[in-house]
Amino acid sequence: MSDIQEVNLGELTHLVSPRALTGETMLLNMGPQHPATHGVLRLLLELDGEIIITCIPDIGFLHTGVEKNMEAKTYQKAEVMSDRLDYLNPIGNNLVYCLAVEKLAELDVPPRAQALRVILAELQRISSHLLWLGTSALDLAAMSVFLYGMREREIILDIFELVSGARMMTTYVRPGGLWRDVPVEFEKAVRDFLALMPRRLAEYDALLTKNTIFLERTRNIGVISAEDAVRYGLSGPVLRGCGVAHDLRKDAPYSGYEQYDFNIPTQTAGDIYARYLVRVQEMHESLKIVRQVLDNLPYGPVRSSNRKFVPPPRSELGTSMEAVIHHFKLWTEGFSVPQGAVYVATESPRGELGVYLESDGGPKPYRIHFNTPTFANLQALPLMVRKAFVADVVGVIGSIDIVLGDADR
Repeated sequence: MSDIQEVNLGELTHLVSPRALTGETMLLNMGPQHPATHGVLRLLLELDGEIIITCIPDIGFLHTGVEKNMEAKTYQKAEVMSDRLDYLNPIGNNLVYCLAVEKLAELDVPPRAQALRVILAELQRISSHLLWLGTSALDLAAMSVFLYGMREREIILDIFELVSGARMMTTYVRPGGLWRDVPVEFEKAVRDFLALMPRRLAEYDALLTKNTIFLERTRNIGVISAEDAVRYGLSGPVLRGCGVAHDLRKDAPYSGYEQYDFNIPTQTAGDIYARYLVRVQEMHESLKIVRQVLDNLPYGPVRSSNRKFVPPPRSELGTSMEAVIHHFKLWTEGFSVPQGAVYVATESPRGELGVYLESDGGPKPYRIHFNTPTFANLQALPLMVRKAFVADVVGVIGSIDIVLGDADR
């Protein structure tokens, strides 16, 4: 292991303009303890008055070593840690992890489980977008939208609690299917939400979309071109806000998304307002997907019958000693996955969420690495805020929709 080397200050001077070294411009720290950076993000801003010359993001304050910790746990126990990455998309994190395990193990997933995964993933998308809408609007002094958005998000969290017993860190999606089937109250709860949500989205639209102050704070601010977005490797609403219609649910379908009819919302302006419009339209499309899945929800099991990877049903534990032994061994020793490596990606609320998973044939991941959208999208922040006002940084950060647990890991 090489010795830690000190970095000479002179090696970092290229990050700022020569004017900063002579005192003509000011260097200002924004964060990491700042409510509008949406987490522990530090920005080093070089300012000429109130105009931003340079922006240097500094991440890593929320680093927890999740990936390396997952490599020390069995595949079942490692999944629990995936909830904590993007903590606004825990079901999506579980899903992409389970898809990677299932691909590596060639493990089947019943049709009903596939359909329920889509419903929950889309509800999670709406929940995440509601929190984004409320907090980013609050950053721009629109407090009412935050209160209304939290009101609808509570309904979704109640549905998650109904099916899993937990509101956020559900670990409900499991390798081979789901933890258990949904209760009988599930369908009515979701249909009630589907009936309510379009009216509530119309309320948000009336509050923000043509609001003069909101337009002044979002139009032609934080602009990035489609070419630069592709060059920086951006994904999700940030990329689609530039006019690039890339969505993994369409371009590389998983969990049966190819069965459903939905559009990919895009805008061409590439500014804060365009990203706002894309996310609001995405919530409408998610409602459309959930409605289609519910109308065609298949009956049947929600877990694979492959007992090598899936524990026996609880009903067998009281009658079969073999089932008890099998259950005990799965949860103490785990299951072994064939040697190999896979990469699986899904469309999270923030963009492409991928997992690289490598197995050495044992019961624990040999290597696991998450390709997270926040890490990629945050790279473009300096480009978006260059020559903008300091006050605009808050709006641009909100429009990227960062989650620092997603970036730092």
